[in-house]
Amino acid sequence: MSRRTAPARSAALLATVVAAVLALNGCDGGGAEAKAGTDEGPSIVAPGKPGEPARTLSAEEAVKAAGTDTPNSADFRYARMMIEHHEQALVLTALVPGRAASSSVERLAERISAAQKPEIGAMEGWLKNNGGDKREESHDHSGMPGMATDQQIEELGAAKGKAFDRMFLELMITHHQGAVTMATEALADGNNVLVEEMANDVVAQQTVEIDRMRGLMT
Repeated sequence: MSRRTAPARSAALLATVVAAVLALNGCDGGGAEAKAGTDEGPSIVAPGKPGEPARTLSAEEAVKAAGTDTPNSADFRYARMMIEHHEQALVLTALVPGRAASSSVERLAERISAAQKPEIGAMEGWLKNNGGDKREESHDHSGMPGMATDQQIEELGAAKGKAFDRMFLELMITHHQGAVTMATEALADGNNVLVEEMANDVVAQQTVEIDRMRGLMT
């Protein structure tokens, strides 16, 4: 992905501010005449998000913008929805033992489960620390991208052997693609550094797993 993460944007913005302030101070060595034209301070051009124009900020505005990562509604929405999304992945992986024919599918399911359990804990912790666990927000969870239907889960549970392997991989590829879509939206619309880090992890990890699962289907 070409989009900078929040830490990278903040670091770049702060570096620009520092450079501008140092340059200003370097020119401000000679008394009233040197100070006369510097009342407004330096202007900083801050790059916008993809598709948005750059903004011209004062040094004070730029410092505030660089240091602010207050969670917004997109951050809370992503954390709540991704917790449920991950929980369904655990339901799918729990069906693998005793049904899968391929040991590679079994190992894949174990890795997915081992990765997503702590991610659920991290997102629940983030919500609690930011007061999001006390906010009620209704979602059509069945409409989340990549979610398997109850009927699909029932059919998967009834399958065995190679038929199970193929159905599991198909459902999990779609499920991972949905998670990547949700994470990408959070990266575009969210504001919190920790949420962006979690979303970046989902994109990176699940993109690799999608490729691995496609390889198992050949």
